[in-house]
Amino acid sequence: MKALCQRIIALPYFEHFIVVLIAINSIILGLETSTFLTTSYDSWFLLAHQLILAVFILEAIIKITAVAPQWKKYFGDGWNLFDFSIIILSLIPATGQFAMIARLVRLLRILRLVSAIPELRLIVSTLIRSIPSMGHVLILSGILFYIYGILGYHLFHKHDPELWGSFGLSLLTLFRVITLEDWTDVMYVAMDLNPYSWIYFVSFVVLGTFVVINLFIAIVLNNLQDAKVDEQDAEKQALATSVEAIHAEVAVAKEEDLQVAQLLDQIKVTQQKLIDLQSQLEKKLKE
Repeated sequence: MKALCQRIIALPYFEHFIVVLIAINSIILGLETSTFLTTSYDSWFLLAHQLILAVFILEAIIKITAVAPQWKKYFGDGWNLFDFSIIILSLIPATGQFAMIARLVRLLRILRLVSAIPELRLIVSTLIRSIPSMGHVLILSGILFYIYGILGYHLFHKHDPELWGSFGLSLLTLFRVITLEDWTDVMYVAMDLNPYSWIYFVSFVVLGTFVVINLFIAIVLNNLQDAKVDEQDAEKQALATSVEAIHAEVAVAKEEDLQVAQLLDQIKVTQQKLIDLQSQLEKKLKE
């Protein structure tokens, strides 16, 4: 049974089938937003959800059986644990007080596309690895916001109290500027007070947008490369493990073949003894 499950998982079409199933589930969730379709085909939608959930449960059983009894190989993988958690949550009844929770859990199934597609897993792993390094960039951007927020308040709060009337409003305005959404309108209002106000805004855009964002990009790219290396190492380790398992099977097969060969030799020797004994008996009968 374990060998059969391992062969199923190794099939190239197995993961493709799961990806297609997740995509179909996503389409159904989108169709359920139509009142007309829900009214007409609600029972069919429910049946489709139950069938898809049944396939997901079967998939988990196959993967768990394939690594039995070494359960850590399945539950020690974060992506497998994520998929298993979604399956458990999907078992919540879709009626009564849990109906809304069940619908929200169905939406989580769409996230299974991330765990099913290796390229998406790599991107998410990269983002997670980048979080500690991003903390230092966030501290740097926080200092930048703090300095420019106080400076903006003192420069423009009397002229434009709607945007700079308090320190909190100044921070919100700076956030609007750093998103590059109509930031020039804010700058032109400030330039009515002082034509050199553009220096404040341009310097903040250069430092806040181009420098800080580029630092984020650099961190992500660096961690992306590290994640690729780790993934390649994991693939090499998995391949080495598979090769060792194959060698072990070959050794066992050779040992079994040797035992069979020895048994055949013993059978031949026994047959020869029987022939010799029969010859001796025939000679004695003739005498």
